[in-house]
Amino acid sequence: METISTQQFNQAGAEDFARILAGPAHEALPWLATAAEHGVAEAQFHYGQWLLQGKGAPRDPEQAVPWLRKAADTGHVHAMNLLGRCYENAWGIEHDMMLATYWFRRAAERGLDWGMYNYATSLALGRGLKTDRAQALQWFRRAADAGHIKSLNMLGGFYEDGWEVEADEAAAFDYYRRAAEGGDFRGQFNYARLLAARGHVDLAAQWMRRVPETATPAFWAQACEFLAGMPQQELRALAATLPRHLD
Repeated sequence: METISTQQFNQAGAEDFARILAGPAHEALPWLATAAEHGVAEAQFHYGQWLLQGKGAPRDPEQAVPWLRKAADTGHVHAMNLLGRCYENAWGIEHDMMLATYWFRRAAERGLDWGMYNYATSLALGRGLKTDRAQALQWFRRAADAGHIKSLNMLGGFYEDGWEVEADEAAAFDYYRRAAEGGDFRGQFNYARLLAARGHVDLAAQWMRRVPETATPAFWAQACEFLAGMPQQELRALAATLPRHLD
């Protein structure tokens, strides 16, 4: 890869930066490291992210965290959110939901949809702060309005269970549908569940078959248990034909 100065990096447009990141990872990573060392926040974020993922070099979460923090301290919203995820999941640092939620909140307040979603989840579940479903609902709405698909599914749950709103099965159904069509596996499961309850068993089965394509192993294991106990024979049979364990 040609040598690129820090000044050129700062002046690079989105297409230039995308080209650099799309190049061979083992060539781009040293350049990102150099730009990061020169204080370029965007490079610090991507360098930290790649170290966290093991892209271009062996995975090194402990080395990733300081770079993400440097970028976050400059106001880089994606670094803020990812740093929160590090605290949440103990990636390269000790688990601390109070600090995770602090960084989620900062990212949310700066308009990042994933920050809004993660902060809202902390508010809804009382992770690192007092439970506040009313605020959580507001943040899920803001994230959904920004196009965040997983927040649509969460809003469906609020309307189905009557959290901070009047229970409204029709509204829940619509939120789940939108989340499912957007590709969220939890939305697909919930949409299929309500389709089955409305008697649309064939369509419910179609959506259930899509869930394991993107679901986490833990979620899919729970979904299989649910399917096996459903009243519709077709869906119980589906549970027996789909893989119960995901790689």
